[in-house]
Amino acid sequence: MQQDLDQRVFVAGHRGMVGSAIVRRLEALGYRNIITRSRQELDLLSQAAVSAFFAEERIDQVYLAAAKVGGIHANNSYPAEFIYENLMIEANIIHAAHANDVQRLLFLGSSCIYPKNADQPMREEALLTGVLEPTNEPYAIAKIAGIKLCESYNRQYGRDYRSVMPTNLYGPHDNYHPENSHVIPALLRRFHEAAQRGDEEVVVWGSGTPMREFLHVDDMAAASVHVMNLDSSTYQQHTQPMLSHINVGTGQDCTIRELAETISQVTGFQGRLTFDASKPDGTPRKLMDVSRLAALGWNAQIGLEDGLRDAYSWFVEHMDEARG
Repeated sequence: MQQDLDQRVFVAGHRGMVGSAIVRRLEALGYRNIITRSRQELDLLSQAAVSAFFAEERIDQVYLAAAKVGGIHANNSYPAEFIYENLMIEANIIHAAHANDVQRLLFLGSSCIYPKNADQPMREEALLTGVLEPTNEPYAIAKIAGIKLCESYNRQYGRDYRSVMPTNLYGPHDNYHPENSHVIPALLRRFHEAAQRGDEEVVVWGSGTPMREFLHVDDMAAASVHVMNLDSSTYQQHTQPMLSHINVGTGQDCTIRELAETISQVTGFQGRLTFDASKPDGTPRKLMDVSRLAALGWNAQIGLEDGLRDAYSWFVEHMDEARG
């Protein structure tokens, strides 16, 4: 599909890690009408406010990156907020987009949509084939509902609403909160602070053997724009009406030990690295099958070490903001 740089493109969630990366990508490509609204300017939980916004702004494309997100602790503590707010945000935006004749929309989900014990690497076909991970089930249910909202409007009204499911993301604007952050920002912060203090040792929870896949958020943004702008026949050739989502990842994983060793180098930590095997490891492996995305002409470009150096540079530059 030829990109129309004058189209009015709404990026919902532009202040988050993914949304801000999509804005950067669109700006780099020369898009001239990128529409954003802060939470204070537009309450995405309000159906009336979202409907009025779409009626007024004459949007051509939507990137739906807005979501309530958090780690295991937050998901366990506030399950009602996680399912309610995410359902409301996506339902309000997707329905208002349809009601105002927006033909093209991209919904951003999460790899947590897949069953807890899904075969590795996880293929798109694993959706709804088993029990979800209990700690983030409310969030996962909301993301699955978002996929099915897109598919339902496509089937009933002929819309072209698409969904992408990223693996573990990291990069600029990540959350470095000491309790609520994910593994990469948590380790970057811990190793940075240990290096600054001159600590002799950093202890990492678990055995270090679990394997995880990580994708730099700028790669996620590039993949999102790529999928959004595929012509309809190409997209439909590689998807199905009721199995339309696309995994986004690198297709490669590493052990937590390898990740920690790389972060140690990136942050300049000089001490010992040890693992506390008495702490839980979590799932042994989580890897996405990205063959569908590769068939659609996109592959990740940013290697893990280069990506970690970029993320660390952003953290150091924005330390007060990033620490929360």
